[in-house]
Amino acid sequence: MQFGLILLSDRRFLGRGVLITGGASGIGKATVERFLEEGAKVAIIDISKRSGDETVKELRRKGYDPLLLIGDVTDWKEVKKMVGLARGHLGRIDVLFNNAGILVEGTVEDVSERDWDRIMAVNVKGVFLMSKEVIPIMLKQRKGVIVNNASCSGLVGDRNAIAYNTSKGAVVLMTKCLALDYCRKNIRVNCVCPGEIDTPMFRQEARARKMPVEEYRKQLCEHHPIGRLGVPREVANAVLFLASDDASFITGTAFSVDGGYTCQ
Repeated sequence: MQFGLILLSDRRFLGRGVLITGGASGIGKATVERFLEEGAKVAIIDISKRSGDETVKELRRKGYDPLLLIGDVTDWKEVKKMVGLARGHLGRIDVLFNNAGILVEGTVEDVSERDWDRIMAVNVKGVFLMSKEVIPIMLKQRKGVIVNNASCSGLVGDRNAIAYNTSKGAVVLMTKCLALDYCRKNIRVNCVCPGEIDTPMFRQEARARKMPVEEYRKQLCEHHPIGRLGVPREVANAVLFLASDDASFITGTAFSVDGGYTCQ
C-alpha cells in the first residue's frame, strides 16, 4: 500500500487536461506518452491521420486512451473546433504544448515565397492561433501553462536555414510577450529550444542534404559539445518540468535542451 502511494504521488499531472499539437510523431509523441505516464488526460492534434491513428493504437496497447483530433493549426476555424472538442473531452485544458512545426531549408535566394508563407503559417501562426483559443479557457480556470517548441535555431543563426530560424526566433519572442501579458493572470508561458533531436525531421534534413543518415548524425554529433544527438524523451522531460508546479516561478524563458550547442 505504501509503495502504491509513492507511485501515485509521482504522477504530477493526475487528472489534468493536456493538449499537444503535432503529437503523432517525434518530440510531440514522446511528450504525449510522458504526460499520460504521469496521469494526464491528453488530446493530440495532428495533421496526419495515418500517423495519428498509428500513435493512438500504440498508446492503447500500453493501456492509455488519448483523444485524437485531425486538423490544421493554421486554419482558425479548425483550431476553434479542435480546441472546443478537446475541452469537451478533457473537461479542462491545464497545459498546451504548441509543438507542431515544419522545416524548410535554404538561403534567401533558395526559399520560395510559398515555402516562406507555409513555414510562417505552421511554426508561428499555429502557435498564435492555438494560444488565442486556449488562453480564454485558462483565464476562466484562473490557471494554465503554455509551453512552445522553439529551437536552438531560434537563439542563434544557422547557415542555409533563413526561414526556419526566423520562424523559431519569432516563437521565442512570442513566448516572452505572452508570458508578460498573462503572468499576473496565473498563466505561465515558456518555450523549449531543442538542439538536434533524433526524430523524423532529423532524417528529413539528411535526405535534403543527400547524405546517409549515419554520416549526417556523425557530423551533427561533432557540433554538440555533449557529443551526441538528443532523443525525443529528453525534450519531453523538459516540457513536463516547465508545465509542472516544480516550475511555478519560471515564465518567459527559452529553455535550451541542446547538449551545449548554443553555449559554445
